[in-house]
Amino acid sequence: MGQLRIATWNVNSLAARMPRVLDWLGSAAPDVLCLQETKATEAAFPGAALEELGYASAADGDGPYNGVAILSRVGLEDVSSGFLDEPGFPDPERRSIAATCRGVRVWSVYVPNGRTLDSPHYAYKLAWLEALAAAVEEQLALGAPLALCGDFNVAPTDADVWDPSVFVGSTHVSRPEREAIGTLVALDLTDVQPRALKGEPYTYWDYRAGMFHKGEGMRIDLVMLSSALAEAVTDAYVDRDARKGSKPSDHAPVVVDLTLP
Repeated sequence: MGQLRIATWNVNSLAARMPRVLDWLGSAAPDVLCLQETKATEAAFPGAALEELGYASAADGDGPYNGVAILSRVGLEDVSSGFLDEPGFPDPERRSIAATCRGVRVWSVYVPNGRTLDSPHYAYKLAWLEALAAAVEEQLALGAPLALCGDFNVAPTDADVWDPSVFVGSTHVSRPEREAIGTLVALDLTDVQPRALKGEPYTYWDYRAGMFHKGEGMRIDLVMLSSALAEAVTDAYVDRDARKGSKPSDHAPVVVDLTLP
């Protein structure tokens, strides 16, 4: 039997958060870390610094927005960016990267925000999620275990927001967005429910108005596992402490531990 620790973290600029990421890798020691919102070009990606800690890396990014990456100390093979029929706004953005890590196909995804329900960005978000589901269905048909990780910008249920009444008429909680998450789950994926090390099991807290300290957050960073992997989960948690301190990301890492054959 072998242990595998997979984590996902929207770092909201890797350049701004790099010291914290390095410290966290040293303390949490994930085998695989999916990053989102790196805001880094591939040329500027700090692969050498990560390699010093034993992590191979694959990144896709083109500048000050979006950007995704996978870090692995258990192998990094068959890297691919984007997916078939992925829509853009107007052109495809750097929002998805996949690699095989110790026999597990790992995807790091950064779902579009959507902005407001009447925005063309919202229609783009729904189209992106629909295309993602089609791509994931094709991936699952290949038979390899799948870990779909990232910032989905959707709170799957009312229990995943600090006060549902505050979000009425907003993105992240609308029925079409939640139905899109349900479509992914119906493909035989499990939305792993993490515990909180301290406090509530949210993964994101806006920087404004002391929302983190008041516990006013959302669970929008998800780890979705195919059935064989879901059965192997031994623990899952939100590392809320990583949201504390000086210049944190507005997201906390989600960590999932598995015991594999």
